Amino acid sequence: MNSSDGAVKTQRQMEKEKRREQLLAAAGRLFAARGFAAVSLDEIGAEVGVTGQAIYRHFESKQDMLGVLIGQASHFLLTRGGEIEAAHDDTFERLRLLVDLQTEFALNSSDIIRVQDRDLASVEERMQRDIRRTQREFIGIWIRAMQQIHPHETTDQLVVRAHAVFGLINSTGHSFRGLAKRKQTGNFLSYLQHMLPEMAMQALYAAPGEANDQV
Repeated sequence: MNSSDGAVKTQRQMEKEKRREQLLAAAGRLFAARGFAAVSLDEIGAEVGVTGQAIYRHFESKQDMLGVLIGQASHFLLTRGGEIEAAHDDTFERLRLLVDLQTEFALNSSDIIRVQDRDLASVEERMQRDIRRTQREFIGIWIRAMQQIHPHETTDQLVVRAHAVFGLINSTGHSFRGLAKRKQTGNFLSYLQHMLPEMAMQALYAAPGEANDQV
């Protein structure tokens, strides 16, 4: 298998990368369920069959794991969002694809969203700055698209609009994906996959009303 720089990975390297991702997934589940401070390295390691000390082969600390977990998600969204922006000139199509991206992320990564909302402040300061910068760049992609349909709104107003849409998608996806899982049915999840983008698009295009000049 080739790595991103063209080098051939050894079996040992692939196994190490797989274990690293397993540890991150386990950490995400435990952090989401109980909070960053309440989870130990031993508990994370036990989830994938290793000791807590073995985690230091992959991460500097539990705090480092938290930063990597949130940072990977933020960079994924920025990368995909940038690809959408570069490939689609039509404003509606661009926004629709951004909404689909956010919806897919919310429904498939609800643990990470919960961890970020609750524990981002626990990330080491340098990593936290990088994460916040990445997130601002991602929001910038949304703002540049929304400026085409709301040219009279200020950047601050468009930021509020973007965060309102994120809240709609992320909180609804997190709250009700668990319901779909408990019922062990794909019907409700399919409903969310179709309903959330429609509601989000309506929110993005909604007229600001008379209060616009007062904001």
